[in-house]
Amino acid sequence: MNEPKVTSRKKAVALKYSPEEGQAPVITAKGKGFVAEAIIAKAREHDVPIQEDHSLVEVLSKLDIDQEIPQELYQLVAEVLSFIYRADRTAGYKEQS
Repeated sequence: MNEPKVTSRKKAVALKYSPEEGQAPVITAKGKGFVAEAIIAKAREHDVPIQEDHSLVEVLSKLDIDQEIPQELYQLVAEVLSFIYRADRTAGYKEQS
């Protein structure tokens, strides 16, 4: 007897964070399947660093667009932001003053 093959659809969540605005990161886009692929393609097109963290995406995808990240997720999101800052430095981007 063959069991049905379970395939999970790709999910993606985009965040915006502007430390100078003094607010928490905000969900700017989210989706699964083709929408997730479009979010990832757009990020690549604009050289936005991408980090894959299935657990974090699962949690963030439950939030609404334009919603600030809840305080309980600050530590996890801080790890993502740290990855992005390191990627920017490696790529040679400089902070604008």
